[in-house]
Amino acid sequence: MERVKDLNISSKTTIKDLIDSLSNIGGFVAQEIYNAKEILKEMFNDKNCIKFIGFTADIVSTGVRGILREIIKRKMFDIVITTAGTIDHDIARTFSNYYKGTFDVDDVYLAERGIQRLGSIFIPKENYGIVIERFMKKLLEEIYEKGFRNISTYELCWEIGKRLNENSILYWAYKNKIPVIIPGISDGCIGTQIFIFKERYKDFDVNIWKDEKYLSDIVFKNKSLGALIIGGGISKHHIIWWAQFSEGLKYAVYVTTAIEYDGSLSGARTKEAISWNKIRKDAKHVTVWCEATVALPLILGYFL
Repeated sequence: MERVKDLNISSKTTIKDLIDSLSNIGGFVAQEIYNAKEILKEMFNDKNCIKFIGFTADIVSTGVRGILREIIKRKMFDIVITTAGTIDHDIARTFSNYYKGTFDVDDVYLAERGIQRLGSIFIPKENYGIVIERFMKKLLEEIYEKGFRNISTYELCWEIGKRLNENSILYWAYKNKIPVIIPGISDGCIGTQIFIFKERYKDFDVNIWKDEKYLSDIVFKNKSLGALIIGGGISKHHIIWWAQFSEGLKYAVYVTTAIEYDGSLSGARTKEAISWNKIRKDAKHVTVWCEATVALPLILGYFL
């Protein structure tokens, strides 16, 4: 057994120093943050590995958006799987502002003042839906005029990114041709705008099956897959579902605050996925039970 060692932190301690020192702390989630770093380090060094990142949209409303943007800018991952709200927030925050708020507030008071609350983030109504609607109406008209009739979600994300700026996640996805796949594209402001547009132009379609063909080609041609998965839901499951057709993930890091005892996918730990062949029996894997805006600056900050 290795003995537990005390942390020694000073004003000169870097993020790398801090994370490396967690290897000997012996408890509790801190140890798993170190293990996550080690697994990701090995995954990043594996040149034959196709690297996925999956995350839910809520964190894009926070400053963690900057970390997500940076890892896409640096091409640290090959494929992004996320939810429709990621597009919504990335567009809205490109052209308007969100504000620091609090969980402890009267939501009736906020509603009467035109402020929407996302956790502890305050979003004025005029900074969200209207901004996205105007942007998407113009974009859909433009791409339709250019001849787009059958477009995948990752191609749509590139078209969106092309029209955003360097502060956005989708801009760098477009710039680096990293596919951002949205399996639940209908669920969000962007989905509603696509639906309204399709009601007018019946021959236009956002074709999720083109995304699935892309993923199929990837997983059946590559036997080394790895993933960092933040949160749960469809963005998590879509990665591990496809991974089973490539013998499972070779590297897997989950970051979640959900528990497994209600049988939810969001709370399911990495080891459960082994029984489904979604993670290999010999995989390097860890579940970090920690809120993402705490965990990601530490785990990914090590590599930035």
